[in-house]
Amino acid sequence: MRLKDKVIIVTGSTTGIGKAIALRCVMEGAKVVIHGLEENWGMEVLAMAGETNAALYIGDITTPGTAESLVKDAIRNFGRLDAIVNNAAWVTSSNIHTTDETLFNKVMATNTLAPFLLIKAALPHLSKTHGCVLNIGSVNAYCGEPNLLAYSISKGALMTMTRNLGDTLFRENGVRVNQVNPGWVLTEKEIERKKQHGLNTEWYKELPAIYAPAGRILLPHEIAAAAIYWLSDECGPISGQVVDLEQHPFIGRNPPKDTSTIPTKK
Repeated sequence: MRLKDKVIIVTGSTTGIGKAIALRCVMEGAKVVIHGLEENWGMEVLAMAGETNAALYIGDITTPGTAESLVKDAIRNFGRLDAIVNNAAWVTSSNIHTTDETLFNKVMATNTLAPFLLIKAALPHLSKTHGCVLNIGSVNAYCGEPNLLAYSISKGALMTMTRNLGDTLFRENGVRVNQVNPGWVLTEKEIERKKQHGLNTEWYKELPAIYAPAGRILLPHEIAAAAIYWLSDECGPISGQVVDLEQHPFIGRNPPKDTSTIPTKK
């Protein structure tokens, strides 16, 4: 077991990538604090993990005091803290015209400020265990899709924070900070999001090769498998690194020559 006896907080773990990471951590011997907004989904994940292996915390990651409460919950239930996974995020469509100050601030508060505050709250405990932080970013951090402006900005900021703290916290506290940037992942929410955009109910089964050379997009458990390396002691002193997890080069990739391959609403 690669994470035997480690205690890990995984934010946004009642569904999607976070859920997959939390369950994989338990499989690898860790105790986890499951976090999210949906109590019914959280109870399902808790049952899958086993109540001796996990604790459930329901709450908005942007509410003042939530970061401190999550850390206290980990210590109260398991006596220590070895790692945090900053996975919780708000994925919302917006562009220059639809992004107002309120939306921008909410996206930044959820996707960038909340991870920072959890790192800060957890740092005294992570320093004791020479633990680590894994931030879950997005390939959109590099520039983003046209209608993911605020989201992309927030993930770009998260990436800068990872590189900065990955250097300073490792030198000063022995705490590693790394990040994975998933590409297009087939989460429950992504399935519903694309349906709301007008695609048919089985849109993910008929994807053009330009978007999915494998004939499908990534699955949450594949991101979780990659996360274990960064949470384990296997990665040694590696810190301040950002790794893209996608099936094609995201930067500098040639655009499709045949526009008929671009997905359209059905």
